[in-house]
Amino acid sequence: MTHLSKQEMEDLRKQLLERKQDIQHREKTNDHYGLSGSMRYQAGELSTIDNHPGDVATEMFERAKDISLNEHDEFMLERIDSALALMEKGDYGVCAVCSKPIPYERLEAVPYTIYCREHAPETVVSNDRPVEEEFLTPPFGRTSLDEKDTQNGFDGEDAWQIVESWGNSNSPALAESNNVDDYNAMYIEASEEIDGCVEAYESFLATDIYGENVYVLRNNQYRKYLEDDEGMNILAPDVLPSDD
Repeated sequence: MTHLSKQEMEDLRKQLLERKQDIQHREKTNDHYGLSGSMRYQAGELSTIDNHPGDVATEMFERAKDISLNEHDEFMLERIDSALALMEKGDYGVCAVCSKPIPYERLEAVPYTIYCREHAPETVVSNDRPVEEEFLTPPFGRTSLDEKDTQNGFDGEDAWQIVESWGNSNSPALAESNNVDDYNAMYIEASEEIDGCVEAYESFLATDIYGENVYVLRNNQYRKYLEDDEGMNILAPDVLPSDD
């Protein structure tokens, strides 16, 4: 016995049929996204060899996109037909995993679903990463020397940060971390490092042009350095160089 009323079932059936008709009409009017025409015929030539590689690449991208859209429509038609078949059998609206009734509100939003929200595969976000990252970790793996205890010089990561400060075309989807969702947090160690300095103490230690008369600039970085128990007593007090 279904948990859906007769009116709810009819509304869902109507929605499924309308979606099916819309997809079929779209496929018919756009000739399955133009997949019947090859790159050769669309270019109006017998061969694409004499075309600019950029033109061929653009056309290939468009063909790949059309294939993806067409496959999506075919997949949706299969799901809609399956849902309509379940309605005929009287098994519609039941989760295929736990066999519990799927709430009407969910069916109204996704009428072709066969899963409740808890078991819907679409809710599982994959954390799989490209295998290439195993060889590229850490970032700038061959030139980034931060992992070495003896490193305190300018390396590949520092070079990139200088270039990156002028801006880039990356998006959060291309960020170093796969959890970044803010453009302001994209830059490598954006909130951890000080612009123009490799080590924190470089921002508050100063000398004259001869490298003598070392003294301390008591700025915010200096105070943070001491609060983190990184500093030593030899940093205080300041002795400014005299004019003599």
